[in-house]
Amino acid sequence: MSEIKIAAQTRSEFGKGAARRIRRDNKVPGVLYGHGSDPIHLTLPGHELLLALRTPNVLIALDIDGESNELAIPKSVQRDAIKGHLEHVDLQLVTRGEKVNVEIYVHTEGELAPGGNLLEHVLNALPVEAEATHIPESATVSVQGLTAGDSILAKDIPLPAGTKLGVDGDTVVLQILAAQAEEATEEGAEGDEAAEA
Repeated sequence: MSEIKIAAQTRSEFGKGAARRIRRDNKVPGVLYGHGSDPIHLTLPGHELLLALRTPNVLIALDIDGESNELAIPKSVQRDAIKGHLEHVDLQLVTRGEKVNVEIYVHTEGELAPGGNLLEHVLNALPVEAEATHIPESATVSVQGLTAGDSILAKDIPLPAGTKLGVDGDTVVLQILAAQAEEATEEGAEGDEAAEA
């Protein structure tokens, strides 16, 4: 995973008014915390941060006031519910070699067995532990030929070297369900026939 460099400034103004002024300048208020140190309140460039956050679990190299360089990963991102622009970001301080707990997306490949089977994501993201500078963006698992009643457990999902599961290996991540719509229609038709008799 590559690092994305972002220049940030420390901020001393707080509250809604200060946050609005920051956002009017196309910047985003944020907080950097971790390793037992005091939180550092930051102002980050909005466009650069938005581009960086398109990568899941992105590693951000912060240049703070041109004086210190810190590595961080996003932990919480608040967006405007209507316009979608960034409102605030919480960043967690990390160091090279440090293990961090994150969630990665699980992508599927292949086709389910014929017969109207449905794929259900029991977990939308898989909790894992990985080295801060080698966090995988996602994991891919095959669902080729699976049929109703089959499931994929956390331990069945191949992970990159150095990445460990953050949940029990027997946790169900994906399961295959039988399509319900046709059965409901048939039951409805039988009920209509009984009513007519």
